[in-house]
Amino acid sequence: MTVVLITLLLSAALCGLYLLLARRWQILDTPNERSSHQQPTPHGGGVPLLLAFVTGLLLAALWRGAWDGGFITLAVAALFLMSLGVIDDLRGLSVRLRFAVYGLLCLLVATTLLSPVLADSIVRGGVLVVLATTAMLWSLNLYNFMDGIDGIAATQCVVACCSAALLSWGTGGGYSYALFCLILAASHLGFLLWNWPPARLFMGDAGSIPTGFLLAGLALLGAVQGQLNPLCWLVLLAVFVTDASWTLVWRIVSGQAFTRPHRLHAYQRLSRSRDSHLAVDVLLLALNALWLLPLAWAVQIWPNYGILLVILAYLPLLWGMAKTARFA
Repeated sequence: MTVVLITLLLSAALCGLYLLLARRWQILDTPNERSSHQQPTPHGGGVPLLLAFVTGLLLAALWRGAWDGGFITLAVAALFLMSLGVIDDLRGLSVRLRFAVYGLLCLLVATTLLSPVLADSIVRGGVLVVLATTAMLWSLNLYNFMDGIDGIAATQCVVACCSAALLSWGTGGGYSYALFCLILAASHLGFLLWNWPPARLFMGDAGSIPTGFLLAGLALLGAVQGQLNPLCWLVLLAVFVTDASWTLVWRIVSGQAFTRPHRLHAYQRLSRSRDSHLAVDVLLLALNALWLLPLAWAVQIWPNYGILLVILAYLPLLWGMAKTARFA
């Protein structure tokens, strides 16, 4: 696990160095009426975060041998998404162009990871590719939606990846899958040292988009390799999935311009009602530790009851969404 510790320290160092440069170069996220922060804050921390993550993967390959092709596919695609985020920040890309590129990339990755299934059955494999592409596309977008207050996006990634590594390794899964998850968690934990409330550095699209993609990609890869039941990931990410999905559907049904930025997610309303980003992050940690992780473990142990356990995980979260509607 030395490589995990090195990744954590490298991420913290690179993010700290980037923070100094971002302040000097005025790479700042200026608050507006839709922001949840009040002071201009450096953004783009996803770049040093992802660089530390890839460096950790390279070190692991040097010490224990090359990664399986599926892991390499995810890492390369994540780097591409990070680069696209940087270009978008510097030049400004249209929503349609970004969405088209995201969709094409997700399709290529899904096709690559599911190639064994496609070889056995074109019809079954084709259906799975469409479903996997849609899931990855939604995951990278919802993660971007949910990266709106200090600490929340990195905290969710750290908790979900550590939980996935524990569940996979604890139930006989391969070492590589657990290690990949832990390296991803370590890179986000190093960034979180600078993003914990009150945040000094934001992740930005260069971090949130690749992170959302990687989490969905790990769910797919875990299913293909038999490492972890994909329903476990659906449980571990339940807070983000519920909030992003509920809010999007509500805005569409109520006739709002749902493609425009806003501050109407449940986590944003809670942070304003409590006047604290930290309180929401602590609530996220508590929900994962006390509710979602035990249910994800149950899904892995009793897969025949997986759907029922997923429903059980989401019911109180949906109730919570309804309750937060009263907050301005």
